Amino acid sequence: MIKKKITYSKDSELMLADAIRRVAAPSRRTFLQRTITLGGLALLTGCSLDDDSSIESALGQVSQWNDRVQGKLFDPNRLAPTYPDSMITRPFPFNAFYGEDEVPQIDGGEWRLELSGMIADRTPWTLRKLRALPQTDQVTRHICVEGWSAIGKWGGVPFATFLKRVGADLNAKYVGFKCADDYYTSIDMATALHPQTLMTLTYDGQTLPAQYGYPMKLRMPTKLGYKNPKHIQAIFVTNAYPGGYWEDQGYNWFGGS
Repeated sequence: MIKKKITYSKDSELMLADAIRRVAAPSRRTFLQRTITLGGLALLTGCSLDDDSSIESALGQVSQWNDRVQGKLFDPNRLAPTYPDSMITRPFPFNAFYGEDEVPQIDGGEWRLELSGMIADRTPWTLRKLRALPQTDQVTRHICVEGWSAIGKWGGVPFATFLKRVGADLNAKYVGFKCADDYYTSIDMATALHPQTLMTLTYDGQTLPAQYGYPMKLRMPTKLGYKNPKHIQAIFVTNAYPGGYWEDQGYNWFGGS
């Protein structure tokens, strides 16, 4: 058996350190810094670490491995912690890839939720129709990949209820989202069907404010904040990997909290 030769240039360690610094997702970066040495990364991926492209390839392989591990460990019946109203963070922080003065202002009366992909009934949904479905609420912690967290009270429609109502293929791999602020992301079907995954229409008992995602956002206390899309305009179900705004820039795709 011929083993692939692992080669190192004099600057390999410096290049690896620089590549890790440039990885967008802090969770991925921290994982690599704590657990992967230069030699360990090469052995794990079989890559030659003598140039930037090889290092980026190795980092990508580790991230994909991390996604698979998180998916295997995810328990669709395990609930995230809930809290009393007295612990709600007020004011709840605004967070997006743009400033608060750039939040989309959407006419809820004109808004339509578009459906596509592996869904039997693709009829667009109005906000009024969503509000007519059975509602629930939760007080859960939002965990940001940047290192902060906040507790909020979210109300709306269990996503599993909605997916079953429209005849989504529950054996499909992915559910994807397109948003009015040009954001997009996707999740695994197991997370979509989790009992705490919520099509959020209210915040703290009031209509969902624009800065938190009006007219509808997806709230998942089992995922990091960047996996919770706001201002959703379209939902699709697919077996083709859809990626995401931050995920396509290096963030971990599974994004479990």
